[in-house]
Amino acid sequence: MTDYIVRATAGDHQVRAFAATTRELVEHARLAHNTSPVATAALGRLLTAGAMMGVMMKGDDDLLTLKVQGSGPIEGLTVTADSKGNVKGYAFNPGVMLPPNEKGKLDVGGAVGEGVLSVIKDIGLKEPYVGQTILVGGEIAEDLTYYYATSEQTPSSVALGVLMNKDNTVKQAGGFIIQLLPGASDEMIDKLEKKLGEITSITSLLDEGNTPEMILDHILGEFGLEIMDKVPAEFTCNCTKERVEKALISIGKKELNEMIDEGESIEVNCHFCNKHYNFSVEELTDIRDRAVR
Repeated sequence: MTDYIVRATAGDHQVRAFAATTRELVEHARLAHNTSPVATAALGRLLTAGAMMGVMMKGDDDLLTLKVQGSGPIEGLTVTADSKGNVKGYAFNPGVMLPPNEKGKLDVGGAVGEGVLSVIKDIGLKEPYVGQTILVGGEIAEDLTYYYATSEQTPSSVALGVLMNKDNTVKQAGGFIIQLLPGASDEMIDKLEKKLGEITSITSLLDEGNTPEMILDHILGEFGLEIMDKVPAEFTCNCTKERVEKALISIGKKELNEMIDEGESIEVNCHFCNKHYNFSVEELTDIRDRAVR
């Protein structure tokens, strides 16, 4: 299990925590979408957050979607995750190139710009839960920290990072989410803030060989850290040719006839994993015959 998420508690259940290592799934996304370094960093951070937030949900069929819509050249990001550690996502403009920021690092905030973060939770109710906040910097982690504080009233510390090799492959990726639960003491809050202030970079910790368990122990060890479980994390897309067929059926006979009249096969692309599905004129004719309108 190379990529995984640990779920933990500390401080006699005053704190809950999640930490993840996600290098392989972020590299999978980079290869699938041919992302530039800054797009890899932005998408990798959101994929890591999505994976951790997904396992916070309880139902087997629960789904989480994170959407970032910004004014920057990357234009937006979308990530979907389930409660089992499966995650997928894409950047609207995966080839965006920007110079480093003033700290000499990949300028994720500049790529994202100003805009809105949406968190959509489909937990089997009539309507999904939708929470929205403004982006406070576009660096993803700070935006999610702000989201938790304003939309869910849960004081949280979110750290996310992607470290690139010189050949633009992913060297390290991961993050953590640490949340104070109702009833947390002032002493606990003060001590935790001090420990969190000592951390300079999540990717530095990972690059030094620290596992998610070790990172949480570094932050929460003195508070009686208890690791609850360990969940594999993976970039997984559930698209199939059959699912694409159903989508084509839903567009109706008129549009399908127009495709058939052009006399050429069509290619349908999955946004999430960039797989291509080809449909011949014969297949389109069969799909049209099954369409109800």
